[in-house]
Amino acid sequence: MTNRRKVLKSLALGTAALPLATQISEAKPKKSANFLFSLNTSTISGQNLGLLKTLETAGKAGYDGIEVWIRDMESFLKEGGSLAQIKKTLRDNNLEAFSAIGFAKWMAQDEATSKAGFEQMEREMNMLAEIGCTRIAAPAIGTVAPVDPLEAGEKYARLLELGRKTGVMPQLEFWGAYKPFYHLSQALAVAAAANDPDARLLPDIYHLFRGGSGFEGLKLINGNAIEIFHLNDYVSDIPREQQEDKDRVYPGDGASPIKEIMETLTAMGGTKILSLELFNPALWEMDALEVASTGLAKMKTLV
Repeated sequence: MTNRRKVLKSLALGTAALPLATQISEAKPKKSANFLFSLNTSTISGQNLGLLKTLETAGKAGYDGIEVWIRDMESFLKEGGSLAQIKKTLRDNNLEAFSAIGFAKWMAQDEATSKAGFEQMEREMNMLAEIGCTRIAAPAIGTVAPVDPLEAGEKYARLLELGRKTGVMPQLEFWGAYKPFYHLSQALAVAAAANDPDARLLPDIYHLFRGGSGFEGLKLINGNAIEIFHLNDYVSDIPREQQEDKDRVYPGDGASPIKEIMETLTAMGGTKILSLELFNPALWEMDALEVASTGLAKMKTLV
């Protein structure tokens, strides 16, 4: 009888401990993002280096890749350059073309304007595909307030289909000073209305601040919904509504809650491309390689 009681007691203790052991073994590790570093070529555009020299500068500074501006590519091609040259320069400098910046009016409420915007997007996507670029910014330029999120979502869904066709996926972007489409909540609504697994947002510290979105809303976003994040900072001595693109400063040199922002991005998990995007005239007066190198060092310090 004594031995039987001991056996039953042992079984009872083992069963009681089982849920805890199961919880420990099945506990999921915290997400942790993997960061890559990109140079948005606007940051050194004021030095007027030309496209290939700009790419070479990004490579020398040590970036993983770049965000190129469509207008710079088109100027290069008009001057006799080729897409093959761009692709070779990227390869020679160990750079990936992470994304491109364009201004097609695909979301415009006017149907003729929107149709022309889609045609422009397709041309640009096909051009980008030839250099190995897999993303393009998709701002709401050409719209008028108010933007209907359901209508815009339907157009974004069509744009995503075009992205899958060309291999260059559109990243939905909002601008803080652009009245028709300035807030994170608008971008979230349009992305949700698209009802597409490939919907992606392209946030920017300056635009989140300038449009009054703040940064808490980022915590509502699944990590997969952000692949590229424009990194910069804003100053504290100019009222929010009066700040302009030219007032942006290096990330970490301004008044943003940069540590909290980076913790939010890290917690999302997945791969995040941090792209330095500045338009500061003071930096355009400096050596381009110094500007690019300093920006990369500041981004890496934050990570």
